[in-house]
Amino acid sequence: MPSNVIEIVDLTKTYKMGENEVLALRGVSLEIQAGEYVAVMGPSGSGKSTLMNIIGCLDRPSSGKYILEGIDVSTFSRDRRAEIRNDKIGFIFQNFNLLARTSAIENVELPLIYSQKNSLSDQQMRERARLCMDRVGLKGWEHHTPAQLSGGQQQRVAIARALINEPAILLADEPTGNLDSKTSEQVMEIFEKLNEEGISIVLITHEMDIAEHSKRIIMLRDGVVVTDHAVSARRLIAQ
Repeated sequence: MPSNVIEIVDLTKTYKMGENEVLALRGVSLEIQAGEYVAVMGPSGSGKSTLMNIIGCLDRPSSGKYILEGIDVSTFSRDRRAEIRNDKIGFIFQNFNLLARTSAIENVELPLIYSQKNSLSDQQMRERARLCMDRVGLKGWEHHTPAQLSGGQQQRVAIARALINEPAILLADEPTGNLDSKTSEQVMEIFEKLNEEGISIVLITHEMDIAEHSKRIIMLRDGVVVTDHAVSARRLIAQ
């Protein structure tokens, strides 16, 4: 496996707004190594959402390269990007995105069901989902529906679902945006634990106290990287 799980080279993205063009990314280059925990920050209009969409294979750049685990996915078709998303990227969203009438463990299993590379039996899928729920502290909650779970528990289900396909990276988009401060800290502790286990994490956030749970912060402004620095050792020790 390449040492860089993500390599982005001179990435640009232009959107057409009527007769006008908006340059959302202006030649972004960065590398993220396997096992890193990186937060991407920036004000509204900075390009962080656009960058997240490209890293998550939800969109492709206008120019430049995006290499994920050694594969240049920059020009992949919509269908090919969907395959990459399901196999290599675990998503965690602010709104949880769980199926309301489906049990927690069935929500966790969903990416396996849609994976073209999945050769597991139903029993093996259920056991893997159960293990993922155990990892995020939800043992005993497998058969509850989202309505029977707190916001923090729903986000834990979403994290377990993101882990099920053993992805190259976890991509978390404002994962604490709908949670109170105490629950947010508990969710961030889960991310820290997963990163300690060697999982690569890219966190999109506008909150500095959340970003400081990571080990590296990349700041975007007007479509370019303005700072890229490690979180201070003092902050890491305080955690």
